[in-house]
Amino acid sequence: MECPHCGYLLTLPSCSNCGGEIPLNSRYCCWCGQPLPKEEEEDFSERRLCSDGTCIGVINEMGVCNICGKPYTGEPI
Repeated sequence: MECPHCGYLLTLPSCSNCGGEIPLNSRYCCWCGQPLPKEEEEDFSERRLCSDGTCIGVINEMGVCNICGKPYTGEPI
């Protein structure tokens, strides 16, 4: 598949059943209908929200908010 903006040739995954190119984020092969393996879904139950109640960020591995950069000080108020 060619990028419509820059003309760069994009590589797409191929179906293990028929070998056809599969659009990104597809659940089924558009050529043969074969269900595709699911990507691992992220577990959002373990996220910690930013301590600043007005911020929409989450705390990253370094203990600071990924949006505003404030350190985690406890649950939002």
